[in-house]
Amino acid sequence: MRESAVPKGGLNDAIDRQILACLQGDFPICERPYAEAAAQLGINEDELLQRLERLLADKVLTRFGPMFQVEAMGGAFVLAALAAPEERYEEVAALVNALPQVAHNYRREHALNMWFVLATEQAAGIREAADAIEAATGLEVFLFPKEREYFVEMRLRA
Repeated sequence: MRESAVPKGGLNDAIDRQILACLQGDFPICERPYAEAAAQLGINEDELLQRLERLLADKVLTRFGPMFQVEAMGGAFVLAALAAPEERYEEVAALVNALPQVAHNYRREHALNMWFVLATEQAAGIREAADAIEAATGLEVFLFPKEREYFVEMRLRA
């Protein structure tokens, strides 16, 4: 692969756009999925991997990977929230984010101003993670379990 084949920074060329358009679904399930995906894009595996790494590093992509139905594997996830005092917000966010069970954390303009996702290998792990956050922060964690699941496929045009 030519060194210049992988552009620097952001969404740079038609190949980047093809990667985003083609890899939003139907990722190959085989021994060498990146090689197969690269071949479909007309590039080699190394270039695809380098481009994905760059798109992630540049925050064009925030995540690239499979979506698992954790409950089918015996695990659990739940949306959670807490009310972090403004003067402690950064401290509380660091304490919450330090737990490996915290998948995402978002600030909201609401009395419950910190919303995050807890994901655990076993259902009992949700309460354990919430208890750990409460012990570390001194704040009550509110859990909002999923009542119903919907599948909404959204493909973005690159």
